[in-house]
Amino acid sequence: MSDKKRKIGIMGGTFDPIHTGHLATAEAVRVEYDLERVLFIPAANPPHKQHFQVGKPLHRYMMTVMATYSNPHFYVSSIEIERPGLSYAIDTVLELINQYGDNTEFYFIVGSDTVPELPSWKDIDRLLEVCHFIAANRPGSVYTLDDIIKPFGEKGYNRIHSLPTPELEISSTDIREKVRQGRSIKYIVPESVENYICKENLYKE
Repeated sequence: MSDKKRKIGIMGGTFDPIHTGHLATAEAVRVEYDLERVLFIPAANPPHKQHFQVGKPLHRYMMTVMATYSNPHFYVSSIEIERPGLSYAIDTVLELINQYGDNTEFYFIVGSDTVPELPSWKDIDRLLEVCHFIAANRPGSVYTLDDIIKPFGEKGYNRIHSLPTPELEISSTDIREKVRQGRSIKYIVPESVENYICKENLYKE
């Protein structure tokens, strides 16, 4: 039996809605780090968005499934939607370790603008022990690799990595606003997601 570990990416987020920027980033990381698969995990109750209205988990899950279906390396997990309470990354990663076994390395994909917030994440020291972080660093980002890693010391240099990814200035907030205003979102979300938003009359209020 091979001692080589499986390498699996984790792409978390509210995906409200998922868009082509999410997909392009996940694919860039998958290729660069030779990941077996990337798990897209819609958050049910994100702790950092307690003061914001987030779309219903079922809608966000369905859109994520539709958006990722054409890529054989992309999978969607309902692990956080099924778990009660706030959606903490450490709980998700530890549960995934139980599912996939110790012979798996996990790579948590985040935007480089999220990394400065990592010190506030629940059990961040433990989280850095059990998974790597890939900071998707868009060209022109104000953050350098040292800016991202320095606060975490040696553990940060070993477990946090930066990767330039496609420059797609897309945000779910802007997409929701475009829908509310009746403007086109074609080509910034997959066609299946665009059709779902229209059919389910999402983001109109």
